[in-house]
Order: sequence, then structure tokens, then C-alpha cells
Amino acid sequence: MFLIKTKLGASKIHGIGVFTDQFISKGTLVQKFIPGVDVEITQNQVDNLPSVAKAYIHSYAYKHKRTGNYILPSDDTRFLNHSETPNLISSDVDEEIDVAVRDIQAGEELTVNYKHFDADWNGRLEK
Repeated sequence: MFLIKTKLGASKIHGIGVFTDQFISKGTLVQKFIPGVDVEITQNQVDNLPSVAKAYIHSYAYKHKRTGNYILPSDDTRFLNHSETPNLISSDVDEEIDVAVRDIQAGEELTVNYKHFDADWNGRLEK
């Protein structure tokens, strides 16, 4: 879940993107997994979902590299687009958190590198 103000908009990277609605200083905690708000879903649970729900999970969740479980954000975090030079990075891949790697100006698109945390990143980039 984002801990900062954001808004959605047209992305130059892909479809819809999430943009900061405030200045963010380098090192600021921007997003983190909050149990009870964000959802962790096992592969078995995904396998038992109807096809429309499976497609939603595969579009908006990511597969945790260590646990193999899907992480589904409850907010617009699901619209973070991939970048090889992201402005957000996880400071600890075992914790579901992202911090700003540099100062980020209000109105900038927020990006992450899927390769750092998503076990399904390759297929996600091909979509």
C-alpha cells in the first residue's frame, strides 16, 4: 500500500501508470505490504479461482521470489510500471517495501524493476 499521495494517469511506459502527487525525498519509504489490507495468495488458491479471477491475479499481482505466493496490492500499487532504472527499489526483498532511490518530483511516474522481486517478471514484461 502506498504511504504517499498518488494519482493514476496515462503512462509513456505502458498503459496506465501511477504518479506521485507530492515531492518524495531520496530514502523515503513509499510503499509497503500491510497485512489485512494487501493480500497474499498461494498458488493453490490461484489454481482454484475462476478464469476471470486468475487473469486478474496474473495482471495485477506479482509472485514473490522466496515464497512463491502472489502479492496483490489493495491500492494503485498494482499500476507500478517496470523500468530498468526505477525510482523505487526494495531495500529488502524479503520485506514487501519500496523506498525512493533518488528525489522524485511531484507528477513523476513511479517505477520499479520487476526483476528484483517478481518470480514471473519475464512473462509480465511480454504482456
